[in-house]
Parts: sequence; structure tokens; C-alpha cells
Amino acid sequence: MDLMPRRAQLASMVRLSLPIVTVQVGMMFMGVVDTMMVGRLSATDLAAVALGNVYFYTIAVFGNGMLMALDPIVAQAVGADDAESVARGIQRGFVLTFFLAVIASLLFLPSGTVFVWLRQPEDVVPVGAGYIFGSIPGMLPFYAFVVLRQSLQAMGRVAPVVWTIVAANLLNVFLNWVLIFGNLGFPQMGAVGSAWGSSVARWFMAAYLLIVSWRVVRPYLARVRREAFDVFALGRMVRLGTPVGFQQQLEFGAFSLIGVMMGWLGTVTMAGHQVALNLAALAFMVPLGIAGAAAVLVGRAVGREDMVEARRAAGAGTLLGGGFMVVTACVFLGAPGLLARVYTADTGVLAVAVALLPIAGIFQVADGLQAVAAGVLRGAGDTRSPFIFNALGFWVFGIPVSAALAFGADMGARGLWWGLAAGLGAVAVLLFIRVRRLLARGVGRVVIDDPAASRAARPRRVA
Repeated sequence: MDLMPRRAQLASMVRLSLPIVTVQVGMMFMGVVDTMMVGRLSATDLAAVALGNVYFYTIAVFGNGMLMALDPIVAQAVGADDAESVARGIQRGFVLTFFLAVIASLLFLPSGTVFVWLRQPEDVVPVGAGYIFGSIPGMLPFYAFVVLRQSLQAMGRVAPVVWTIVAANLLNVFLNWVLIFGNLGFPQMGAVGSAWGSSVARWFMAAYLLIVSWRVVRPYLARVRREAFDVFALGRMVRLGTPVGFQQQLEFGAFSLIGVMMGWLGTVTMAGHQVALNLAALAFMVPLGIAGAAAVLVGRAVGREDMVEARRAAGAGTLLGGGFMVVTACVFLGAPGLLARVYTADTGVLAVAVALLPIAGIFQVADGLQAVAAGVLRGAGDTRSPFIFNALGFWVFGIPVSAALAFGADMGARGLWWGLAAGLGAVAVLLFIRVRRLLARGVGRVVIDDPAASRAARPRRVA
């Protein structure tokens, strides 16, 4: 099977990837700025942001992943020139947004009790719980933004998302300055203030993106489709997106559990882990953006029934994503101290971060490749394989290795990260085997609106 991209596929991938990567980096940069600004207050506030983010994304990432069912639905419909399926897909995404936001918000309420149960540091627990409470008002716009972002990406109209992210970052810096440090007459709220600022910024992101993209999305939103509320079609969309939600939850959950175990090693260790993880996650936004572009281009090719183009788009994404992570691996290995000092001047936190960053450099390549492979499979409509392989790679293999090295071999924080590296490598290998096998044969379009589908029917493919 020929996965080698031609110049045309590489050019298409770069054109679509650049704005998507800009969006991913911009979204991540909001968290980076939060961490950097809070880190100037105290190790406790920094650790609270780390703990709060672990809890927030462990819950929120499921809905984020479920809404990524829009990748194959909208991209394949665009490739097939099926505007009505695009409209129904987007509107169903907004219907699901409401229910996802309610569920996530309810799960946020017992965060303080959960932190105590997980034996987190006493000084961090109340601040972390306050951070989660301040995040609740932002859940509805968080998911609404995802619906608009994924839909616009699938249509290849990413410029409105880029402008939204730029504006939201500027607003976030201002809100942090006001709420974290207590300027303009507001009380100094520290880590809790950053959460309230993020909630305000998320409402701005959803509203502003809808406004600046209205000319693009108006044909799909101006008239409400009755079929958008069809229970069985919504169920098929949920069934398609649920494995993506579980896959992302398993992946983030693995990092979350590592964060919890870091908390067992102390506040300073957890703060150092947060610095190193923030840098690794920032680099990861690039292959994650490339994965989004790969999902779109593969999905459009499948919609056109052009498997040669689908294979070459997969190859282009792999080449670009893997190549970028090789470069970042070299940076992490060569200058860990320089990078860590951007976040903190605390010598204890610095020591932990400098010890962890070279390990991050080693697993960067596998992390980027597995993200691109998952995007390719999502574009082709295979949402189950990444879920299964994440369960095997992280939870059956990686997490046990982390625990054994950290506590059995007394390697501490470094042992926890080496286990992550092992899990990422296993996931990457399994996913690429699946990509080759799936694209070696023809892949049919995923159909949600199938009149013949029964209540128990799964999203099916039609050649």
C-alpha cells in the first residue's frame, strides 16, 4: 500500500494544518499563560491549577471527544457535496452540547471531596476545588465552541477560528491580570481567579466565533432542521462519537492519574510536573492540529470515494507530525533548564521540571505519531480502534509500568514519566498497524441519516 504523499498532498496538508495548529496552540497558550501567571504567586497556586486542570479535563474531554464525531460526518458530507447532511450534523452537535454541559457541570460539584479522597496536599485541595467551581459557568460555551470549530475545520474555513483564538488570548491575559493579582479594585483570587477568567473567555470565544463565521455557517444554521432532533439519528451520532470521547478520556485520564500520583510525592514535585507537562502539551498541539487536518482531508477523500487520495493524505500527516516532534525532542533534550525558567524561579520546582523534560523529549515523537494516526482513523470513520488501543497501551501497559518504576524501583517522578513514554510507544505502534490495514481496502462513507436504520443500528458505511 502506497502511503507516500506527493507534493500536492503535502501542500494541502500544510495549508489546512497551519491555521488548525495556530488554533490548537492558541487554545493551549491560554492554559500556559494561566500557569505562568499563577506560578508567580506560589507553589500552592501552581499546584492547584495543575490539580484543577487534571479534574477539569478528565471530565470535559469526554464531551470534547464525542463532538469530534463531526469530523467524519461533516468532512465526508463536504466531500460528497451533501449540504443537508452538513447542516443536520452541525445542528445535532449543538443539541448534544446542552446535555454534555449539564452532565459535566454536575460532575464538577464534588471536586473537593474527590481531591481529599485522592490524598492530595491539604493546602492545595480548597484552592483546586475553587478552581473547578469557577470553571462550571464556562462549560456550555466550551462545547459550543468545539461544535463550531470542528465544523469550520471540516469545511476548510478556519480563519474565523484563528481570529477568535487571538482575541480570546488577549482577553484572557487581561482577565488574569485583574482576577489573579487583584487589580482594578478586584480581590486577589490567585488560581481561582484564573478559572473565572477562563469561563468568561469561553463565553466570548463561542459568541465571537459565531459572529465572525456567520456568513459561512448561516446556510446550515439559519433554518432549524426538524431531523436534527431525531432521537435515533442523535443516538447514532452519539454511538459514533462515544469511542472518541472514551479514547480521549483514557489518554487524558492516564496523564491525570500520573498527576494524582505526583501529588503523593509532594506539592513541589507536583508543581514541577505541571511545568514540564505544560511544555510537552504545548508542543503536542502541533501534531494534534495536523491530526485534525488529516481527519478532514482523509474524510473528504472518503466522501469522494478516492482511496488513493485518502492514503496519501494519511502519509502527509504522518510525515509532518512526526518530523515536527523530532525537532521538539531535540529542544527538550538540549535546553530543559532554559525552558523551565520561563515558568518559575523556585529552585525545587525547577529541579523536578529539568529532570522530567528530557524524558518528555524522548516520548514526543511517539506522542505526535499516535495523534496523527488517530486523526486519520477518525476521518475514515473508525472511532473504535483508537479507544481500544489507548486502553491497552496506557492502562494495561503504561500505567502499571509507571507505578512499578516510581514506587517499586523508587524512581519517583522520573519513573512515572518513563511509564508514560512506554504507554505512548505502544499506542503509536498499534494505531499505525490499524491505519495500514484499514486504508489498504476501500472505506465507505459513514451515514447517520439512514432511513432503513433500526433503533439498534450502528452508524454504517455505504460504498
